[in-house]
Amino acid sequence: MAELIVQARTLITGAADRHNPVVIDKGAVLSRDGVVVATGTLDEMVALAPTAPVKTYPKHAMLPGFVNAHHHVGITPLQHGSPDHPLELWFASRIPARRLDLYLDTLYSAFEMIASGITTVQHIQGWMQGGYDAIHGAATKVLNGYRNIGMRASYCYAVREQNRLVYEADEDFCARLPKDLADRLLPYLKSQAMPFSDFMRLFDQLHAENQGQRLTRIQLAPANLHWVSDDGLLALQEKSRSANVPMHMHLLETALQKEYAYRRTGKTAMRHLYDLGLLGPHMTLGHGVWLNAEDIDIAADTGTCICHNCSSNFRLRSGLAPLNVWEKKGINVGMGLDEAGINEDRDMLQELKLALRVHRTPGMDDDVPTPTQIFRMASEGGAKTTAFGSEIGRLDPGRHFDAVLIDIDAAFYPYQDTDIPLLDALVQRAHARHVSAVYVDGEVVYADGRFTKIDRDAVLKEIHDILAQPRTEDEIARRQLGFDVFPHVKKFYEGYIRDEPRKPFYEASSSV
Repeated sequence: MAELIVQARTLITGAADRHNPVVIDKGAVLSRDGVVVATGTLDEMVALAPTAPVKTYPKHAMLPGFVNAHHHVGITPLQHGSPDHPLELWFASRIPARRLDLYLDTLYSAFEMIASGITTVQHIQGWMQGGYDAIHGAATKVLNGYRNIGMRASYCYAVREQNRLVYEADEDFCARLPKDLADRLLPYLKSQAMPFSDFMRLFDQLHAENQGQRLTRIQLAPANLHWVSDDGLLALQEKSRSANVPMHMHLLETALQKEYAYRRTGKTAMRHLYDLGLLGPHMTLGHGVWLNAEDIDIAADTGTCICHNCSSNFRLRSGLAPLNVWEKKGINVGMGLDEAGINEDRDMLQELKLALRVHRTPGMDDDVPTPTQIFRMASEGGAKTTAFGSEIGRLDPGRHFDAVLIDIDAAFYPYQDTDIPLLDALVQRAHARHVSAVYVDGEVVYADGRFTKIDRDAVLKEIHDILAQPRTEDEIARRQLGFDVFPHVKKFYEGYIRDEPRKPFYEASSSV
C-alpha cells in the first residue's frame, strides 16, 4: 500500500461552521492509496506509519482541494468571439464558435482550474452537433482529458429535448423568420437534437465505462425547465433513483426563465419541480438567481442543493443571487465558475473574493458571507453536488486526499496582523500565484508552476496552431448564421415579461 505523510505549517481540514474552520497547527495528513487515514501532528502520523515518506511544507497552509461545481468549456465564449450579452442573446452569439478538439479544450481549462487549487470539477457538457457516436466520442475525450491531467471530474451530458434557441419550439420560431434564414437555422438546430432514448443510452454507457475509475464519475443533467418536457424530467428522476446518481439542473438563471415557467405551468419553476417530485439532496440547481421566498423554503425543506455562479451572473446580467437567504435557511450551496470567472479565467481564489464581497448587504447585521462560509461553499458544499459526495471536500479520514498548498509567507508579504484569522486572510489575500502544490488522490499533479502529467506549453501551442488556421466552410457559415439570427432572437423577447409591478425581495441597496 502506498502511504504518504504531508505536513504544513497550518492544516485546515474543513469548516466546523460558517464562522470557524477546523485548524491544526503544524498539522499533517497520513494518506494510504490516495485516501486520508488520519490527521494530527507529524509525530502522531509517523507513529501510525513509520516507513511512510514525509513531505513538508513549512511556509504553507494545506486546505481541501476546491470544487468547481458548475463548468462547461475550455476556450471561453469571449475567446470565441461572443461578448457578455444577456443569457438569451448570448446563446445566439455563440453559434459562430470555432471547433476545437475537446481533449485539448478540456485540458485548457483544467490547467487554469488546477493552478488555482481546484481538484474536482462538475463538467456539464452539451450543445453539440452530431449523432450518438459523435457525442459519445466527445464525452470520452473530455473524460480522458481529466484523467490524463490527474483531475477529478463529475461528468454529465445536458439533456435538451426542445426550445434549443429561444423559449418556444424550434419549428415555431423558425416559421416566423425570413425563409432563407429559417432554411439555415432549422437544420442547425436539428443537428443538435438527439432522441431522448439516446440521452439515456449515453448515460448508461458512460456510467458503465467509468465503473472503477477513481477520477471520473457520471451523473445526470436535465439542462433546464425550458429545455426538457415533464415526461423527460420524470424519466431522468427515475434514472437518477435507479442508478443512485445525482442531478444538476440550470434553473431560474434569468427573469425571462421565471416568466417562461409561469407561462408553461402557471406557477414557479420550483413549485413545478416540487410537484413533479424532482427535488431533494440528489438535485442541484445551477444559478437560482430568481428564486422567491417560497421557492427557497421549498429548497430548504427538501434538502435541495444550489450552485452559486457569481461571476457568470454578473457577466451575463442575470442578477444577484440571494446567497444570504440561502445560508440563513441552511441550504447546501456550492461554488461554480461556469464558462469563466470575472477575470476571464477559472480562478477559484478570485471567485472566493468576489462572492465574499458582493453579498455584503448594507447595514450592521451579521448575516453576510463569512470567509469560512465561502471556503465551505468552494469545498465541502460543492462536493455534495457531485457524484463523489462525501468522499471529497474535506481532509477527514476516509475521504480522498485532494489538497491545495498555499504559500502563507508569499500571500501575506510584507505583513499580515494575526488578529485576522488565518483562513480569513487567505481567502482575501491569496492568489493563484501563491498555490505551490496540488494533490489529487494522493498524487502531486501541480507543483511550483508546472503540471506533472501534461506539458502545458505544448498543449497551448497546439491549440494556438489549430485556431490560427482560417475558418472552415462550416465555421464561416455558422458565423454568418449567428449574425443573421441575433436580431430576431432579440425581437422575440420584446415584451416577453408581463408588465406588472415587481419588487425583488432580495435587494443589495437600501430603499429611501
